[in-house]
Amino acid sequence: MSEKILPKSELQQRIEHHIEAIGQFTSTPGQGTTRLTYSQQDRQARDYIKGVMAEYGLKVREDGFGNIFGKMEGSIPNAPAVLIGSHFDSVPHGGSYDGPAGVVAGLEVARLFRDNGLKPKYPLEAVAMIEEEGGRFIGGLLGSRAMLGVLSAEEFAATTDKDGIATVEAMQAIGLDPSLPGKRDKSDIKAFLELHIEQGPILEEEGIPVGIVEAIVGLTQIQVTVRGHAGHAGTTPMDRRSDALVAASKIVAALPELALEQGNGTVATVGRLNVFPNGANVIPDKVVFTADLRAGREEDVQEVLAKAEALARSVEGPGIQAEIERQLYIQPKRMSEKVKGLLEAGSDALGIPRRPLNSGAGHDAMIFSDFTDVGMLFIPSRGGLSHCPEEWSDAADIERAVRIFYEAAQKLTDA
Repeated sequence: MSEKILPKSELQQRIEHHIEAIGQFTSTPGQGTTRLTYSQQDRQARDYIKGVMAEYGLKVREDGFGNIFGKMEGSIPNAPAVLIGSHFDSVPHGGSYDGPAGVVAGLEVARLFRDNGLKPKYPLEAVAMIEEEGGRFIGGLLGSRAMLGVLSAEEFAATTDKDGIATVEAMQAIGLDPSLPGKRDKSDIKAFLELHIEQGPILEEEGIPVGIVEAIVGLTQIQVTVRGHAGHAGTTPMDRRSDALVAASKIVAALPELALEQGNGTVATVGRLNVFPNGANVIPDKVVFTADLRAGREEDVQEVLAKAEALARSVEGPGIQAEIERQLYIQPKRMSEKVKGLLEAGSDALGIPRRPLNSGAGHDAMIFSDFTDVGMLFIPSRGGLSHCPEEWSDAADIERAVRIFYEAAQKLTDA
């Protein structure tokens, strides 16, 4: 453990300043954080993040997907890097901490390295990634999936938002260059560390400032399109209708019961639903919605997915058709025992209480876990709230996590 540590109040003040500064870049002021990928608010936030990276003496670059990296070179030529960071996009009307807290943690670990005169053998990189939430492009985890080749460059370029705007077009609209190198080989990454708010109540209720994540839930997302026939709301008899919304609502209403029947913590959520032509006096002829299905066990994810697809097909009949597209599938992931041990040791050395936790939310860490050693820390969420304007976490807890990461990063970049 290094001898010099910045005063707690100074580090907390910087953390609070960064969180507040990034939080200003929202398209819904006063109504939470709405910062969709490749929006003008994305551009403003990335300019701020790149500015801090440069101020902290890091070598700044963006890749061909819009991910941001601030690198502290190591003494070993061409050595793999230790990455610390998270994402900086948001859900619509979300909070200021989901994602940015982890980005700020990466920045501040790099700052501690600089201020304490540490020269790592292996490079250290602060990273800020795009589109983890799937708020604009369905599926989520887009930055990490594209960076690590889980999603090919061709698949990335073909991905569109709900308005039909492709990723590459959206990138160019805010001045990003999709022709830049994008994919990183796993041999280029030594480890990945991610801080995130818990988004649940356990740490706060137990009065514990840090959770060390052991595993991340498996998840899948499907898009269901139900097609019927449009008609006049007043002149089409009820027994002659093929109402796509009525059919779709049967699926939506039954999904929670499927999850409850599956048990073992399985959850199902319909988070996006679009009705066409969306006229008050027109019978809907098409409904498109997403279903997010999650469970801690692989067999539960598979079974509830099969049941959800069968449920969608069950509404088909005269004049009604259902199409199902699997948008995302990720198995449950376990974190690296090696890195978990470093985080536990750092927590103990600093006298910071901790407990093990599993994550019910998906994170970029679960993508990295297939390619490198991954460690993840949670900090308390006030009231267990997240994905809402009331989302808040204490800068003192973020500081504790930064200090633990700093201790682990010293060991990871030294051997």
